Amino acid sequence: MTSSLDTSRLKPAADALLQQAVDAGHVPGVVAAASSAEGTLYEAAFGERALGAGVPMTPDTVFWLASMTKPIVGAAAMQLVEQGKLTLDETAAKILPELAEVKLLTGWDTNGQPLLRAPKSQITLRQLLTHTAGFTSDIWNADSARYLKTMNLPRAGSGKKIALSVPLTFEPGERWEYGINIDWAGQLVAAASGMRLGEYIQKNITEPLGMQSTGFKISPSMRTRLATVHQRDPATGLLSTTPFEVPQETEFDPGGGGLYSTAGDYLRFTRMILNHGRGNGHQLLKPETIALMSKNAMGPLRVNLLRTQNKAASLDAEFFTGVEKSWGLTFMINEQVAPTGRSAGSLAWAGLPNAFFWIDPKKDLTGVILMQVLPFVDPHALDLFTNYEKAIYAACT
Repeated sequence: MTSSLDTSRLKPAADALLQQAVDAGHVPGVVAAASSAEGTLYEAAFGERALGAGVPMTPDTVFWLASMTKPIVGAAAMQLVEQGKLTLDETAAKILPELAEVKLLTGWDTNGQPLLRAPKSQITLRQLLTHTAGFTSDIWNADSARYLKTMNLPRAGSGKKIALSVPLTFEPGERWEYGINIDWAGQLVAAASGMRLGEYIQKNITEPLGMQSTGFKISPSMRTRLATVHQRDPATGLLSTTPFEVPQETEFDPGGGGLYSTAGDYLRFTRMILNHGRGNGHQLLKPETIALMSKNAMGPLRVNLLRTQNKAASLDAEFFTGVEKSWGLTFMINEQVAPTGRSAGSLAWAGLPNAFFWIDPKKDLTGVILMQVLPFVDPHALDLFTNYEKAIYAACT
């Protein structure tokens, strides 16, 4: 059942809470938008692109998406599944032989060196898209953090291929734990298509959808509209700008979190999901593929709390504590109605600098809110996202 949105109620409520967050210094700037399958219902920008610089946020401001990159890579992978170039449940090493060489970390020897062995089974694309393959993240997994430090390896976001040469921390299919799985899925897309990941995405997703300000490379036009990443000091609570930027010259395109985009561009992608694979006059995915992507793809396994190993990057992270959550291809799915009003069966995820989206097919709604503040799930940023989403649903009729 769909519901309509009373924009005359939504705009003053959403404008007020976004402006208040900026005025209070909780965030330097924010862009938020919402849409139905038919078109944009709300879009607004408040604050500054960089704290104290005097350049205002605008709806076309460019943000680092971080892990909001992942669903776009998932859509690319599913296009290739439709074409028979990739399969969900066959051994992914058939396409990418390096995956056959991946080891499992079982512990540490007396000299502090990693103990490794072959996993009991080979990784599949389904496991990569659902974060059940065994790859984890140094931000939330102590063994992953220790391994990178011990072996002096860069992070996957560096775009250096050696960064993917890390072991699993659990057997494939054993549990859900967030990690660098979509970086590997992006490499599968590149191998199966014969194109660099960014080139494939541009040709088959962003260009057809009219997402002109989205890419791994920051174009000159995008750079003139780029928001700056900010870091909150845990002692003082104050924000300051950081020089962080995803490396622009890389050995591979980091599909786990390397895209830059705007709120309006991202809505074009989420609206395509609402429209059963169709957007901007193009059928990018079959309706049955969208249905498959939008349902639990990992059986009885469930999403759980991510405990931080790096408080500068993220605090302990879990959405809607107590609400059962599964994972689709490649979205988190709340299996029960969320406290914000989000329908059961909705799709969502987020990006490290407190960038968030959700897609609610039952109510024909999708929302995006973009900030550039670290750490992830910073209380002020998370509250703003939550209150914005509540305002959207409060305006539903």
